[in-house]
Amino acid sequence: MKIGILSAAHMHADSYVAEVNEHPGAELVGLWDLDATRLAAKAMQYGTAAFGNKEALLSLCDAVIVCSENIHHRALTEESAKAGKSILCEKPLATTPDDARAMIDACTAANVPLFTAFPCRFSPAFQTLKDTAHRGDLGDILAVRGTNRGKCPGGWFVDLALSGGGAVMDHTVHVTDLLRVLLQSEVVRVFCEADNKLLPGDFDDTGVVTLEFESGAFATIDCSWSRPRQTFPTWGDVTMAVQGTKASVEMDMFAQSATLYSESSAKIGYVGYGSGIDTGLVAAFVHAVTTGEVVGIATGEDGLRAVEVVTAAYESMRTHQPVSVKRI
Repeated sequence: MKIGILSAAHMHADSYVAEVNEHPGAELVGLWDLDATRLAAKAMQYGTAAFGNKEALLSLCDAVIVCSENIHHRALTEESAKAGKSILCEKPLATTPDDARAMIDACTAANVPLFTAFPCRFSPAFQTLKDTAHRGDLGDILAVRGTNRGKCPGGWFVDLALSGGGAVMDHTVHVTDLLRVLLQSEVVRVFCEADNKLLPGDFDDTGVVTLEFESGAFATIDCSWSRPRQTFPTWGDVTMAVQGTKASVEMDMFAQSATLYSESSAKIGYVGYGSGIDTGLVAAFVHAVTTGEVVGIATGEDGLRAVEVVTAAYESMRTHQPVSVKRI
């Protein structure tokens, strides 16, 4: 399966490219980017062809991975769908529910699949938690305390015109998706307190989101960009503490790692072992496109559900009131 990368604006593009190159059934065709300087640098880094013309790249590939700034997800997805390409789009799927729905509709009309990049689904720790819960070992799940605290990525992530939001937009969606999978239930109401507290700017860098589910369960997500930018070793700290009627369990997605201290780096590093989450994501994407069998990977609809929750969270942040989730 021939894959093109549409923009390397998002840092996760680096990992996806590495996984495509490692997958025996995938071939990296090239990279397109709106930013000519970034295009040249990243194409050289990836060892792949640089395309200044998007249509030229689309004509050569079977599928694309969209890793642009959030605001461009809709346009790139619609163009790719029109060209008949299967699409994996970086999270959040879009900055508004209307844009996310338009992306889904465009792919449906073109008869091409759309997937959302929620790699945390493929974490062995989360898979074990999910299997434990779905076997009934926890009983009825009453509450979950979730976190995805990380370091502020800076750059376009803090430019609201390009990102659509700060920490709530960036880090709520991962855990929201995991909660939907775990609880097999939809979010009905959201309360959010978020603000700019740590770094200068007009973006939210700290926040806690409370979710109420159709099942009656509730959950909290600390989505703050609250970790030191120079030393924190990962993009997030995805954890979940789950309380059921029969048992409780705690999951730390990044615990499957060794801690690295090096003289050559000022950072403390995590060296992962076992199955990588991006390995599972790219493998599931290739499998879905080549066989038509969707296993584990988040769809466009899953991406939309997360965007709806984020939209409600921002409304709650502004009003300081609980907000019902509007589904479209």
